[in-house]
Parts: sequence; structure tokens; C-alpha cells
Amino acid sequence: MAGTTFCEVPELYNILNQYIRCSRLAEFNYLCLIDARAKGEYNASHIITAKNAKWDSKGTFIIPPEVEVESMRYIVVYDSSTRSLQDSGEAVQCAEALSKSSRYPVKILKEGYQRFSAFYPFFRTQKILYTIKELESLRPYPVEILPGQLYLGDYKQAVNPEVLKDLKLSALVNVSEDGSHMFEKGNNTMLHICVADSEVADLYASFERISVFIGTRLNMGAAVLIFSSNGISRCSAVAMAFLLHHLKYTLKEAWEHVLQCKTNMRPNRGFVQQLSDWELHTLGRRITDIAEPCY
Repeated sequence: MAGTTFCEVPELYNILNQYIRCSRLAEFNYLCLIDARAKGEYNASHIITAKNAKWDSKGTFIIPPEVEVESMRYIVVYDSSTRSLQDSGEAVQCAEALSKSSRYPVKILKEGYQRFSAFYPFFRTQKILYTIKELESLRPYPVEILPGQLYLGDYKQAVNPEVLKDLKLSALVNVSEDGSHMFEKGNNTMLHICVADSEVADLYASFERISVFIGTRLNMGAAVLIFSSNGISRCSAVAMAFLLHHLKYTLKEAWEHVLQCKTNMRPNRGFVQQLSDWELHTLGRRITDIAEPCY
């Protein structure tokens, strides 16, 4: 029995927005999202891809027959506003039933649908059934590194006006070789660092400038998007450099944090070495051993 645990709303947001070539929501064993509210509430509005919980005549939760609980990477259950794992509400009942077969702890969305939909209204829907093609065509949003403040994404997300509007993004850091002109007519402030995704490219020289730019915008109340062409190597290195500079994370702490937010992030080996040098610069010593296999 894997047990249950709380899921904060930014964590569910990031789970919904993972992708490789297309949205991971199209993978049959990636996410099972259960809405434990009454059917009328579910029909009025629910989180994208959520299934409404079903109950038998005795009030026992019925596990959806099409869901292979044992192989599911994420199972998340929510009701209106659960605030404690000791509650006896529908979300807790569903989660406990599912946890008996799950390999991973079943997550209960903290403060439920009300809080999630308040932060991410663009993930509300009335749609119930999805084809694989529809799921594959979903456009993921940038992941949140610092909730409501700092985001990490790719070029397509950065040039999507709907994404900029929904996330209230007003400052962007473009870490790629292209696109310095793309926001000339917009209202966004952009810092463009022209650098190749190459092990010999020098990103270290721009860490200080980027960190100051992001910190200044965050202090002004702006939301910032860091992006590169594919949103995997350069932008994740920059996000970690900022966490070391701004929050005094070790490289290991920054790596684990960004990896939790974006599971396919992967700075190239040259950038990893530069991040190690940045750790020495910001913290005064090398704390993280980048010779370990995870780096």
C-alpha cells in the first residue's frame, strides 16, 4: 500500500504540463486525475482530463475499470477544498481506495478544485472524453519554477500570446541563438542571451546579468519566463544559476528542484561544469559533486 500525500496546486500544474515530443497526458499510464465532487459540480466545470468519481449503492468508490492503477505514474484526487489528510471526505476515500493498488503515493490536491481553478482558470473545462489525438495535440504551458513568478519553457510557448496572457508574463529571458526581434512590437521586457546549445558555449559569463535581470523583475512584481529553443538545456541551466544566485541553493538543490518541475530538463555537460563554477562563485565553495551519475 503506497499511502496518500498532499499535492500542492503548482505541483499538479507542472504534472499537467510535462511533455517530450507531445503532451505526456497522451500516455495511458502517466496521469489518472479523479474529481470526487458531485456530478453536477463536475459537469459544470472540472480540471482538464479529470474523470468524475463513481460510487456503488453502499457508497464505496468504484475504481475506473479502464485505469491500470498499478502502472500509473501519477494518481491525483481532488474535491472542492480538502485541507487535511485526516478529513473523511470523498477525496480522501477515493485516494485511500486507489492507494491499495498504486506503486506510488496517491496525491490529494490541497484545497481542491477551488484553489486550483483560482490560480489556473485556463485549465477549467466541461469536456469529458478525449481521443489520443486530442491529447497529443494539447499545448503544454511553461512549467513553474517559482509559483506565479518564474517559468521555464520553449520557443513555441514564448511566442504564444495566449500563454503570455494566461500566465501574466511581462518579462522574458531568451537563451538561444534566434528570436531577438520577436517581441519588438509587444509590451514585454526581454533579455536576449545569444548562445548555442554546445558544450563549448559560454553561458557562465551571462549568469550574473541574467540573475540580476530576473531578480529585478520579480521584485517589481513581474512574472518571468526563461526559454530556449527546446526548453531543455540552456534555459534549465539558467534557471538553476538564478536559484543559486537569488535563493542561495546549492547546485544539487537547484538541480533537484528544476528536475521536479520539469522532468526532461537536461543541461549539456559544458553547462553543468559552468554551474559548478557558479556554485563556487556564489557560495564560496564547490558543494555538489558533478561527477555523480545524476549530473
